[in-house]
Amino acid sequence: MINSIAAAAGRLLISEPFMTDPNFKRSVILLTEYAETGAMGFILNHQTEYMLGDVLPDISYSEIPVYIGGPVAANTLHFIHCVPEKIEGGVEICDGVYWGGDFEVIKELITTYQLENEIKFFMGYSGWALNQLDNEIQENSWIVAEKCSAKTLFSNSEQNMWKEVVISLGNRFAHIANFPENPQLN
Repeated sequence: MINSIAAAAGRLLISEPFMTDPNFKRSVILLTEYAETGAMGFILNHQTEYMLGDVLPDISYSEIPVYIGGPVAANTLHFIHCVPEKIEGGVEICDGVYWGGDFEVIKELITTYQLENEIKFFMGYSGWALNQLDNEIQENSWIVAEKCSAKTLFSNSEQNMWKEVVISLGNRFAHIANFPENPQLN
């Protein structure tokens, strides 16, 4: 399955259906950086067992889930959001989706319950060295989706996200959405 869309910041990476790497199995990744030196992004659909209140002691109670951003620097916390009018200082990654911003404002908004389905937190990130991601795309490990939408990124349907994103790519890719995770069990 040749993918004709080039990787770029703001695009989605969808893992091929039989990827064996447990870090990326049935993953949807938002690329936040793509440059000559490498690439970076966050896995959108692998939730940890933690809530934000579990990983940030100064936010005593928060039921916002935390996701596995990727296997790199798992002790770091990152976030994306779709409310630049509430959180200043973020970098726009794709239409209406921002990476980073004023964390003190975020803590206040969370404490006063003013953020719901508008922000996503990640422990760690996914990273690729020079040419590594391009090589993986050429090997058909990843499908690149040109469009990302806040609706998809901040969806509460993480378990179905991979399948829904694959189907949204059209008939050329939709058939792989129903492939079993382990073809040997078929």
